[in-house]
Amino acid sequence: MASTLRITGGYVYDPPNGLEGQVQDIWIADGRVIEPPADPDARPDRQIDARGLVVMPGGVDMHCHIAGPKVNAARKMRPEEKRHGEVMKRTPRTHSGTLGSVPSTFATGYRYLGMGYTTAFDAAIPPLSARHAHEEFADTPGIDKGFFVLMGNNHFIMESIKAGDRDRLDAFVAWLLGAAKGYGMKVVNPGGVEVWKQHRAGNVTDLDQVVDHFDVTPRQIIRELAAARTRLGLPHPVHIHANNLGLPGNWRTTLETMKALEGHRGHMTHIQFHSYAGGDADETTFGSRVADLAEYVNTHPEITVDVGQVLFGNTTSMTGDGPLGYYLHRIYGTKWFSADTELEAGCGIAPIRYRNKSLVHAWQWAIGLEWYLLVDDPWRVAMSTDHPNGGSFLAYPQIIRLLMDRHYRKDILKTVHRQVREGSVLRDLDREYSLSEICIITRSGPARMLGLPHKGHLGAGADADVTIYAPHENKQTMFEFPRYVIKAGEILVDDGEIRETQYGKLLHVEPGYDREREAEIADWFERYYTIRFRNYPVGREYLHQHETVPCQVEATT
Repeated sequence: MASTLRITGGYVYDPPNGLEGQVQDIWIADGRVIEPPADPDARPDRQIDARGLVVMPGGVDMHCHIAGPKVNAARKMRPEEKRHGEVMKRTPRTHSGTLGSVPSTFATGYRYLGMGYTTAFDAAIPPLSARHAHEEFADTPGIDKGFFVLMGNNHFIMESIKAGDRDRLDAFVAWLLGAAKGYGMKVVNPGGVEVWKQHRAGNVTDLDQVVDHFDVTPRQIIRELAAARTRLGLPHPVHIHANNLGLPGNWRTTLETMKALEGHRGHMTHIQFHSYAGGDADETTFGSRVADLAEYVNTHPEITVDVGQVLFGNTTSMTGDGPLGYYLHRIYGTKWFSADTELEAGCGIAPIRYRNKSLVHAWQWAIGLEWYLLVDDPWRVAMSTDHPNGGSFLAYPQIIRLLMDRHYRKDILKTVHRQVREGSVLRDLDREYSLSEICIITRSGPARMLGLPHKGHLGAGADADVTIYAPHENKQTMFEFPRYVIKAGEILVDDGEIRETQYGKLLHVEPGYDREREAEIADWFERYYTIRFRNYPVGREYLHQHETVPCQVEATT
């Protein structure tokens, strides 16, 4: 019989299984949660006494930037962070690593694990760079990981949409995900990055602007990729970085993006950056339109969001949205990096500092919190900072305190720009999240949104990823320093120290498609790409430990 571990006597928070602080034992074997033995006298091989402690599934970060060409470029761009920042020293069980806003691979894995997170998804990988992203993942310890493949400005996709050939579109999307060993579709500034490449300082301004040379609109790209996801049965909805990110008045674009889904499931990412008033004669002041957008989300269950919370301090902006990177560079006068990856994507990187006395930055901070507090159903909103764009993932415990302690939240509100103190609905919102709701937005909800049935809960069959916290009046302190972190049934963190290491597994999909379309795709590659078609896909033999998550086509009536 496999070695067993029992966690006994803890207050278990497992919302998918109806547990909200009940005392219950958790049994683990072979890296999975199992049913308790029928024999009441059965003894485990190992036991953790969790009496008085809080037991939750391991955290799931569904949107961050921890691998790929943009992350490596940002590491090179910020040597000052490495020279003057904190360094994680080598121990008998860990490698050394550098921190800052863009940590090294080792530091990223150790810090996620040390905070109780066991799974993270990079949000924007150009498929041509997937091979190197997998190498970085293999160098990131402690957590399971996956990535979303950039598709919103891909030439083949736009040509297929223009032609109205949905079979061609589906085949290419499925082939591209399988070739890159990615997890889902990422749409960044659909059409806008392509316009930027053609006109350098250009961009699309609304969803119905035609993209030069392709005769398609952002609305068509969003709608057709969302529908393709439905037909292919991908576990995660299309992951949308809407047009006009960061611009005054962009809430209208965001609302139209939600409508463009036409009933298909869609995930709106870093929604804080897309919820701004202003920009025209009717709205001359930058501010919040969260109330209008949250009302739409509350009444449309096919839409989920993650927040992209801004925290005050220094960080690095990195995005597949090339024109946005250029825009930030012009505003802040900082160094800037921009790149394109053949026919697939763009990239923009720039340092940034968020200041609490800045009107815009204070609004961004408040708008993120408004989203958490105005979405009725916590299953529809996930915690994120769009790491590192809004701040580091290490700020999650601070966000938890802001959500669970209205007095702390209002104390911080008093320190920001006067117009935000007086204009944000935060001053009137007394809602406080419960521990169960925190479990949902940091674990159970993201796992459900991602379509990962073995994560985010502690029922039989779940991955044995468990975090155990010591209760504390200061919830930031509580969530910064878990007492134990268990990954795949192994105790990796004990009393705040990493005692063992493992590298986790890659999560990816391999959707089915019409193989006869491959010849057409191959011919297109040979004509337009600098790499041969046969060398493009990442073979299974290239991967380290991995798991193929099944696609399930939804039944239609």
